[in-house]
Amino acid sequence: MKNTIQKAICAVLFFMPLAAFGAENVKKTTMLDTYNEGGWVMHILLVFSIAMVWLVIDVWMRTGVKKMTPPEDVTLAQELFRAGDYVAAYQAMKGSFSPFAEVMRAGLGSVGYGKDATEEAIYNTVEKTSSTLQTRINYLSVIGVCAPMIGLLGTVAGMKGAFGSLGGGGLSSGVNELAGHIGHVLVATAAGLLVAIPAFMAFYFLRNKLQGAIHHLHEVTEHLFRNAPYDYLKDADVGQEETYAALPNWVQAPEG
Repeated sequence: MKNTIQKAICAVLFFMPLAAFGAENVKKTTMLDTYNEGGWVMHILLVFSIAMVWLVIDVWMRTGVKKMTPPEDVTLAQELFRAGDYVAAYQAMKGSFSPFAEVMRAGLGSVGYGKDATEEAIYNTVEKTSSTLQTRINYLSVIGVCAPMIGLLGTVAGMKGAFGSLGGGGLSSGVNELAGHIGHVLVATAAGLLVAIPAFMAFYFLRNKLQGAIHHLHEVTEHLFRNAPYDYLKDADVGQEETYAALPNWVQAPEG
C-alpha cells in the first residue's frame, strides 16, 4: 500500500511540470486554424458539407405538400372535371410544372384507353416522381457513410507523420510533439462525424417527409379520377398531342 502511494506521488510530481508546460503553451485557435489542422481531407469534407446543406434545402422545398400538390392546381382541375372539360383540364395542367400537374397530364392522356390504363399511367408517373426525389435524398446517405471514412483516412495519414516524428526524435523529445500531432489529426475524424451525423438525420427525416407528400399526391389524383365516365371517353384524344407512329411504309393507306 505504501509503495503504491509513493508511486502515485512520484507520478503526480513528474507529470505536473509537463501539464504546467502544456498549459503555458496553449494558444487560442480560430476556426481557420482548426480547419488547417485537419489536413487535406478537410477540403473534401467541406465540399461534402456544402453538398449536404444544398441537398437538404432543395429536397425540403421540393417535398412540401403545397409544392407537390399546389391547392390552386387542384382547385382548377376539380372545376374543369365538374364541367366535363377534360381537354381544358389537360391544357391547364400543361401550363403548370408541379408534380401534380405532371401526374394529371399522364392520367388525362391515357383516359381514352380505359380505367386500367389511366390508373397505370398515374401510378407510373407518381413512382417516377418519387424515384427522382428519393435519388436526391439517397445522396445524403452517401455523404453520411463516406464522411467518417474520409475523416478517418485523414487521421491515419496524420498519425503516420506523428509516429514518424516520434521515431526520429526519440521518446524524451517527442512526447509533446506526439500529443500535438494526435490532437491535430483527430480534427479530421471529428469533422467527418460532424458532417455525417446531420446528413443521416436529414436523410431519414426527408425520406419520411417524401413518403407523406407522395401519398397525398397519389390520393388527390386518384380522387379526381374516381367514377370517371370512361365509357364516354373511350378512344378520346384528350391530350391532342401529335402522333408520330404512322402506318408502316409497306402498308398502303386506303384511298379517299
